Amino acid sequence: MAKDRTKEIGAFAAAPDDNLIICRCEEITKGEIRSAVHDGMFTLTEIRRYLRTGMGLCQGQTCSRLVKAIVASELGVTPSELEPAASRAPMRPIEMRILARDLGGDQHE
Repeated sequence: MAKDRTKEIGAFAAAPDDNLIICRCEEITKGEIRSAVHDGMFTLTEIRRYLRTGMGLCQGQTCSRLVKAIVASELGVTPSELEPAASRAPMRPIEMRILARDLGGDQHE
């Protein structure tokens, strides 16, 4: 779906199940996701950056489909119309001496 910021989706109205935890790792509720959409977050990447959904220990394995369905419902589109969220490979810091050794550099430690 194109980022049509002019599309009127109506005012946010609380729902009885808004306290339901959707992203267990980051403890994000359905209401927080719905509210973010009404605040202008129309893509899954924006939702992820704003709320951190899918950025916990499971990396979205348990919540990504639910988040996508909630966003699509709020926007009045099908989940397949939403752009997939940008993803990156998990990374961790590495010491420069390890990189130097791998590149055939000095072996002194």
